[in-house]
Order: sequence, then C-alpha cells, then structure tokens
Amino acid sequence: MHSRAGLAAMEEDLPPRIPDPARRTPGKGAVRLTSRPRRVLVVEDDLDSVHALAYLVRSFGHEVEYAINGYVVLDIAARFRPDVVLLDLGLPGMDGYEVCRRLKHDRQHAATHVIVITAYAHEEHRAKARAAGCDLYVVKPVAPEALFALLEAPSASA
Repeated sequence: MHSRAGLAAMEEDLPPRIPDPARRTPGKGAVRLTSRPRRVLVVEDDLDSVHALAYLVRSFGHEVEYAINGYVVLDIAARFRPDVVLLDLGLPGMDGYEVCRRLKHDRQHAATHVIVITAYAHEEHRAKARAAGCDLYVVKPVAPEALFALLEAPSASA
C-alpha cells in the first residue's frame, strides 16, 4: 500500500496527460484546434506510440489513419490520400526510407508532405531520408506543441 505522499511523487514522474478531445475548454492545457484540418497518416511500428500519436493528431482536429508496418502504408495511402505522412524509419518489412521513396515516386502522392519522426539522430540517417524525398526530419521525442506547429505550417498542405 502506498502513502498519499508516495503516490503524489510517483505521479510527478508520469508524462503529462493528453487532454480528452471531447472536452475542449479555454484556458491552460486546452486543446488547440487546427485552422486547416488535414488528412494525416501516422506510420509507426510501436502500437502504444502509434495510438498515442494518432490520438494527439486527432485531438488537434485532423483526420487520422495509421499503419504499423511499411507494407500496408502504400495501400492505406492510396485509399486515404493523406496530406501529411508522419513516418518512422525503423519499420518492419519495408523501412521508412523505402516507404518515403515509393510515396514520392507515385504521382498520386508526389505532393504529400512526408515528415520523418524517428529516434535516429545521426546525420547519415538525415541524409538518407532527404535522398528518399522526406520533407522534414524530426528526432523523437516531439513535444505536442511542436507537432501542432509542424502540421499548421503552410508546407504541410498538399
């Protein structure tokens, strides 16, 4: 059994809670809705991460689909026609570099804005992602406010 002081200390170590998008209230910690809703495809192989990221992006007011491996991304993109793809590089099967390359070489998705969000921080990964056609390279973790700004940027519109 934990004391109240012990529980309070444990709660301080937890990540901040993501606000419920159904409870948008003005003031501190309120969810800010986008001025330009977009179709966003989240590609991440970790289930917890893909669900959390999809939830966060949806809470901004965007329409969201997600994929957990490289092979299904192209099928989902053909159906969903995303404006923006948030793409992890370390995917099972087809990696993020190849996913980006294939999206950018497909006339239907050539204008899709691909934002790589990855734990790979070395310059060689950035260069390889740029060569594959990614529009922006971001190293994890990404603050919710930074993600909101990335999706609001004019270059994120297709």
